[in-house]
Amino acid sequence: MSDSSLWGMAYIRNEKALKAVGLQIRRLREEAGHSQQDFAYMCGMELSQINRIELGKINTSISVIIKIAEVLKVSPSKIMEVVVS
Repeated sequence: MSDSSLWGMAYIRNEKALKAVGLQIRRLREEAGHSQQDFAYMCGMELSQINRIELGKINTSISVIIKIAEVLKVSPSKIMEVVVS
């Protein structure tokens, strides 16, 4: 599977944005005083998934960003404000 297409559709992955969002989530989580393990539990997600998001390894969904924002008691835009084009 190439980066340019996925079943005939363009596949878009912005590594810089994924890493920036992951770092923002980590910063907000740490400011809130949550360990990764506790945070994963509060989000209803696997610890490994939170870790991959924070490292910018996976392109997570909008629904997950919204859930993370709810747990952190911030707006989803607070998480996404670090994304630059």
